[in-house]
Amino acid sequence: MASPRLLARFHRRRYPPSTAVSACCPFAPPRSLPLRDCSSAVRIFPSYLNNSPSPNPMQHLKEVLGNASMGNNTVILTTLNDAWASTNSVVDLFLKSFMLGDGTHWLLDHLVIIALDEKAYNRCQAVHKHCFSLVTEDVDFQEEAYFMTPNYLKMMWRRIDFLRSVLELGYDFVFTDTDIMWFRDPFPQFFPDADFQIACDHFFGDPDDLNNMPNGGFNYVKSNNRSIAFYKFWYASHETYPGYHDQDVFNKIKFDPLISDIGLKIRFLDTAYFGGLCEPSKDLNLVCTMHANCCYGMDSKLHDLKIMLQDWRAFTSLPPDLKNESVISWRVPQNCSLHSLHHFGSPSPEINVEQEEEN
Repeated sequence: MASPRLLARFHRRRYPPSTAVSACCPFAPPRSLPLRDCSSAVRIFPSYLNNSPSPNPMQHLKEVLGNASMGNNTVILTTLNDAWASTNSVVDLFLKSFMLGDGTHWLLDHLVIIALDEKAYNRCQAVHKHCFSLVTEDVDFQEEAYFMTPNYLKMMWRRIDFLRSVLELGYDFVFTDTDIMWFRDPFPQFFPDADFQIACDHFFGDPDDLNNMPNGGFNYVKSNNRSIAFYKFWYASHETYPGYHDQDVFNKIKFDPLISDIGLKIRFLDTAYFGGLCEPSKDLNLVCTMHANCCYGMDSKLHDLKIMLQDWRAFTSLPPDLKNESVISWRVPQNCSLHSLHHFGSPSPEINVEQEEEN
């Protein structure tokens, strides 16, 4: 079997970096990038439907975050575009996992769905109570953004910039990709002394080891001067590394002396609790979240997410003694196997979420 480091190289297959570099940068690291006024580069619109209680989009964001916040100013955030928002798609499985999880239903009260296009916003309004519309001018995020394509990169970097604004408003957040299934409350597994905690594609046993291979699809961040400075630096670094996505850039800057200079405390989350298809959690008695990472294509992702939920339901139906014996393990990855990475774009079975209700 290939080593985790070798498998990660397949997952992180890169396209040639783009030569286009934006001149706009909100933060300059010491070696420094030119500063430009970015206030008009990207706008936040509260609603395509013009039904916001406030005409000011930042004020509306404050209201949405305030309504969703836990008592300690913590929110859960995910982003959604039309490709993942349609009926019987990823967002349905995502929300369903909170309902099937062990003590996770209450967390939905604190989840904000950040819609990246009008259709995603409308779908959010239909299925969830905390929705915010985040729109980038001249960018269409409605179609499925395939890994490392230009729209994928724009979407990832827009997300980093937006999360910085959430921190500046004083909110701690858990950011979660929508293709992550929530099976247990993750908060007891977070480190109390860390500013920035991130899940891993591959975890090598030490949460302080910067050589762990992180996955930007799940992180817990506390709002303070250190985390805000870090997010500004992270976003600015896409100018230094044009054509790379946020996760690859994080892998480069995590060793930068600036991280130590600002005093940011980084911790990497154990895949025993925060697993994924790259490195599944081995014990269903421990797992908090499972991510459909190391996977290309909507059909493959939906197929394996459905199997994942079926496995969880089979586990939760067991009597306590059999749960402790770990008689059930994940049947995934299947369509999201390493083999599928070599055959990206090949057809896979259509999945209907309604079928899951019958199983």
